[in-house]
Amino acid sequence: MKNLIYIITLVIMNFSVHAYGQETRATAILKERNSEFTPEIIKLNEQVYVAVGYDGSNTSMVIGQDGVVIIDALRALGAAEKVAEKFREISDKPVKAIIYTHGHMDHTGGTSAFVGDQKDVKIIAREGFKDELQENSPVEPILKERNARQFGRNLPPSDIINRGVAAGSTSTDRPGEGYLKPNLIFQDSLTIQLAGIDFQLYAADGETNDQLFVWCPDLETLWTGDNYYKSFPNLYAIRGSQYRDVKSWGESIRKMSAFPATQLVPGHTRPVSGKSSVHENLINYATAIQSVYQQTIDAMNKGYTLQQTVDVVKLADSLKNQPNLQEFYGSVSWGVRSIFLHYVGWFDGNPTNLNPLPEVEEARNMIQLAGGEEKMFAQLSKALENGSYQWGLQLSDYLLQTSDQRLKVMDLKVKLLRALAEQQINAPARNYYLSYAYILENSK
Repeated sequence: MKNLIYIITLVIMNFSVHAYGQETRATAILKERNSEFTPEIIKLNEQVYVAVGYDGSNTSMVIGQDGVVIIDALRALGAAEKVAEKFREISDKPVKAIIYTHGHMDHTGGTSAFVGDQKDVKIIAREGFKDELQENSPVEPILKERNARQFGRNLPPSDIINRGVAAGSTSTDRPGEGYLKPNLIFQDSLTIQLAGIDFQLYAADGETNDQLFVWCPDLETLWTGDNYYKSFPNLYAIRGSQYRDVKSWGESIRKMSAFPATQLVPGHTRPVSGKSSVHENLINYATAIQSVYQQTIDAMNKGYTLQQTVDVVKLADSLKNQPNLQEFYGSVSWGVRSIFLHYVGWFDGNPTNLNPLPEVEEARNMIQLAGGEEKMFAQLSKALENGSYQWGLQLSDYLLQTSDQRLKVMDLKVKLLRALAEQQINAPARNYYLSYAYILENSK
């Protein structure tokens, strides 16, 4: 046992030097990403203004003849009040309508700040609005916990860089308290004149099943909701969610690309300007989503297991190097797993996985195969020295099942989680690793 403790001590000392040296390239890239979230009211033309970086999502003001239209309304009422005041400095015309691109709270929580005491304001959403939200789920408690981990809500400020498509620190001033229910619901599409401006709204399944996009032909401006942002799309959210219809998502983006938009306003990150840039961004986005979907289906039909499918599905070089397809928020492999499980469920076709051993029994067998706990710790040490952090993490889980030195093993797992976090440009993955490390540190 003394040898075991000695090995653990050496591992921790060695790892501290190895992992906490110079800033990793991944961390530097993620820090550069923060420029997308600099608070600013961006003027796209004389009638369209977009507030970026004031909260977890964007909100827009469209100025019409006798009023303004607000598209999405931020998450926190306090943040929405600040933006509403800035919008009123630009135009003091009354709000005629609010359009919700979908039901997530970061797009709906601050509505009353824009509406104020005005009457007869149209609040528009699509059929099925908010039906799939976390608070309507029978597993809401665990979804809430995982949501906090994905977004790093409980991390020390020094640990969180950003959330991939939003700043690391967003408003905590009365989140959701400004929400107002829609009073105009449509099913497939809606053409409507608001404040003297023609708007076309289209149902567009994707990140949510209540998603819509907004096209304003006179202003050549397209609002995508959360079906588009400058990152590979979050085809599956690690916080947990209902299946996001990947096939329909790709089709929705392809449909958007047919409009001659000069301005593209995403639900998160800064707008894209210029017809060629807008078209290129939408086309490569749709192509990437549809490619991941079709590659996954093809591999499944060849009889590949889940992990084999994950291993073979890749973006083409022409796509993976595109600035708007970097994995800051979504991940190709997470999307593949989601598609696979959606179509065939948990069983991947390999009979070995029909009735796997209980975790504790498997751990005992693996430790015995390694020659005992001391030898497995030696392998763990080697994995740390070589930077094989994922392998080390898996070894630590075996030891956590059976080892008498549970606290020491937890210390190692914390180090491994932090090391893996520093390798991520994917903000949800980074935040989840760090959040779990933080939980372990505070559970001893």
